Amino acid sequence: MKTRRIVRSVLMSGVAFAAIGGSALAGEIASVEWVASAAPQSPKEMARMFTSAKVRASYKNGSVSETKLAYNLLFGSQTKVGENTAPAGTLYDEYMKPIADPTAEGAYVVNQTPDGSALMQVAGRLYHLSNYEYSWLLADGSSSRKALGSILPSSVVLTELSQDPVTGALTPLSQQPVDFGAVGGLTVACNATVTPWGTFLTSSENYSADGRSVEADRKAGRPDVLAAMTKLYFGDRRAASPYEQGILPEITVLPGGETRVTKHYAVGRGTYEMAQVMPDQRTVYGPHDGTNQAFTMFIADRAGDLSSGTLYAAKLDQKSGKDGGNFGIEWIKLGHANDAELKAMVDGGIQWSDIFHDAGKPAEGHKEILVGSVKTPEYLTVKNDKAAAFLETMRYAGIKGATTEFRKAEGMAFDPDGGRMFLAISDIGKGMTEGTGSGEAGDHIRLSGVKAGGVYELPVKGGQKDSEGNVIDSAYVAVSMSVPQGLLGADLAGPDDMGNKAELGKVANPDNLYWSAEYKTLFVGEDSGMHLNNVLWAWQDGMTAPVPLLYAAAGAELTGLRVQENIGGHPYALTNAQHVGDFDPGDNATLRAVMDEVTANWMDRQQAPTGYITGMPPVIKSGS
Repeated sequence: MKTRRIVRSVLMSGVAFAAIGGSALAGEIASVEWVASAAPQSPKEMARMFTSAKVRASYKNGSVSETKLAYNLLFGSQTKVGENTAPAGTLYDEYMKPIADPTAEGAYVVNQTPDGSALMQVAGRLYHLSNYEYSWLLADGSSSRKALGSILPSSVVLTELSQDPVTGALTPLSQQPVDFGAVGGLTVACNATVTPWGTFLTSSENYSADGRSVEADRKAGRPDVLAAMTKLYFGDRRAASPYEQGILPEITVLPGGETRVTKHYAVGRGTYEMAQVMPDQRTVYGPHDGTNQAFTMFIADRAGDLSSGTLYAAKLDQKSGKDGGNFGIEWIKLGHANDAELKAMVDGGIQWSDIFHDAGKPAEGHKEILVGSVKTPEYLTVKNDKAAAFLETMRYAGIKGATTEFRKAEGMAFDPDGGRMFLAISDIGKGMTEGTGSGEAGDHIRLSGVKAGGVYELPVKGGQKDSEGNVIDSAYVAVSMSVPQGLLGADLAGPDDMGNKAELGKVANPDNLYWSAEYKTLFVGEDSGMHLNNVLWAWQDGMTAPVPLLYAAAGAELTGLRVQENIGGHPYALTNAQHVGDFDPGDNATLRAVMDEVTANWMDRQQAPTGYITGMPPVIKSGS
């Protein structure tokens, strides 16, 4: 009754000032205005997740709300939730045994890198899923990668939550890691998404698990890049296969909290930052992080089933190099396959030399490509087209003439009302700059470098034809690519006093994206070494610059961005931070003070937050 009286009196005045939970409003949103957060000033502010932002929402019933945003910690990478005896970020082997930290007795190797996240309601219970990308530090503060190996297992944790029905506050109840033992483990799990049918589609940034290099190292008796996976994850019972990594894993949460994991080989193998699934439940886009990568599109045979379909790669046609460039997009068909036939190849021990032959120099019948982590051109013929298309997708895309010059293609988002996707390019550099071609296909992308990167807009249409003139069976085919006003970063000529290398009022190294159709807003989270305090931005059409909503603790990357406007009647903006304190203070007295605060607040950089922003306006549909 008390809440009803407050709501009634406020609405009669024409203005509603919402509580955090948003239960005070009763109408559909007409528009949302974001009020910028001040930048953190003191070392104490710079060392924490900081916001002073507000949001004003106008409703179709004439009411208006203004709410302060606040960051809420759900749990940290070192937190033990419920009866779980291991910290949330713990690494596990294929039998779900925690991996021991060699630098501290009784300690486990922990990932300080929470990333892709989502809230899910399953059979009346509320769950939170989150990736942990990699382990940064061991217990003694030394580098995990240097001590144990460059590619370590990733993990995903499932946490059951309770929700306060009035305030919306979330409380962890129990937690368990997801078992990847039956699918060959998980490595470099970065961003993630939720499919339209309600499963968690995580990722695998297969930067350096190159099939050619792994095969060559093993034949020569040298340690290969997957040696740590072989030893720590598989216990030397078998060698880790490069072709089990770089494959999209789909996690289904079953009633009761059990999970089922499927790896989708048919979607193609690459360096997935994430995947973006279109509303048709068939069309899936793959941005591939790293250097000299392709941009892929998969069209499933059946809605809601990624186990078989047709794979394409984009070929860009540059129209202009100004302001991040303007490109037309043509799609090159790579092939059709299903998970089962590809998994059979991998289980059968397929190697790089079973798929390609390299002449080592220009030769008749061989295609010149420059793809991924390879430093010099390769001159290839294909022995097995299906294996090449789906297990060596980046190389095969180059052979077929697709663009393999994308640099740091990160998060994606889709605006259903505008019929457009957004793609974050964290660093417009290397292969995307003029004069750095992708082999005989030439210089598809010819831009001036912008290390701060930008966010591109890609309109989608139906009725499009592929490079062979065949109609593509999707209404969501990207046809062009350019940077909207306000979403291009700007490099500074040199670092400022705080080490910032990009303009503070613009995006720098945009990474995770989320489009909210309800708020008509694109949210952009940074992964930047160019801003000391990475920023979560809000951008709407017509803005000349985005609005800062949240600043990460110094040195930390913002990750796992997902806005869920109505979970049990309450809105949440999920965002995490990883590798807190990843900066060098040098002899700067202010930065040293910031590092002191980081050390005190974040367990000497061992802790990393998984959390959410409250204060977003509630979304209430007519008749609800």
